[in-house]
Amino acid sequence: MSREPTLTVYTYANCDTCRRAVKWLRAQGIAFTEKPIRETPPTPAELRMILARLGGPEALRKLFNTSGVDYRAQKLGEKLPSMSEDEAIALLAGNGNLVKRPFALGAGAGAGTGGVGLVGFDEAKWAEVFGA
Repeated sequence: MSREPTLTVYTYANCDTCRRAVKWLRAQGIAFTEKPIRETPPTPAELRMILARLGGPEALRKLFNTSGVDYRAQKLGEKLPSMSEDEAIALLAGNGNLVKRPFALGAGAGAGTGGVGLVGFDEAKWAEVFGA
């Protein structure tokens, strides 16, 4: 009986970085469920889990796709510093275009009991987290 993958990776089909991350995961034999980030953005609970794993004063900003059109159009660079965590989480959960991608959440070989919480693709970092 096969188990459902415990790793969820939110991606955008037209994103080269997302395609590289997915290709890397497959090459490592790491099972995952892929979700389209625009159509099904991470839930507030998932965003909070990643936020807790990122930690630090800049953690909230790391969740945002700061180079995206929606981020710039909404002038979030100016608004984010005065925004509450709840407001930022609601904004991200309501608009997948605002979330930095790929966005990976779940279990990982090298992740210990805390699990995986990754935003963006850095091959060396992912290899460290997944023990690859």
